[in-house]
Amino acid sequence: MRIDPTALPDPWHSLHKLLADMDAEIEQVYVERGIKGVRPRFAYPLIRLAHTGPLTIRELAESLDRSHSAISQTIAAMRKEGLVTSEPGPDARTRQIDLTERGRSLVPFLEAEWRATHATVAELDGEVPYAMTTVVEELRRALERRSMRQRVVDHLVEPPQ
Repeated sequence: MRIDPTALPDPWHSLHKLLADMDAEIEQVYVERGIKGVRPRFAYPLIRLAHTGPLTIRELAESLDRSHSAISQTIAAMRKEGLVTSEPGPDARTRQIDLTERGRSLVPFLEAEWRATHATVAELDGEVPYAMTTVVEELRRALERRSMRQRVVDHLVEPPQ
């Protein structure tokens, strides 16, 4: 009988949960200030659009170093909350994204929260023996030496056919 590998502890679970919990607490800061329907993941694109003006989804994704798919989903969620508009772009295949008045009005607070979050990360880095930012950079360098794909392939034991 095969063992269900998902029944074993997931080494990524604690990291995913920590990030989700941190986002939930940032979202709570918004709610406490009467800002409803805004998620922390909206801050980056809203701030960027405030500084660049309208962008296509592709341009926005590239400027944020995010995938087109991820930004497209975020834009859909932000449109639902009345934070951005989406109009036909220069050609039939593109959409031009811009801030609504509501979106624009939130940017000063979101910029303040962004700076406060960065200060918080720096504070946390000083409280733990291995700074999160240093660990992330060291992991990135290790993956440059040998990619995640190659590491997975090296450990992969495929079932017999």
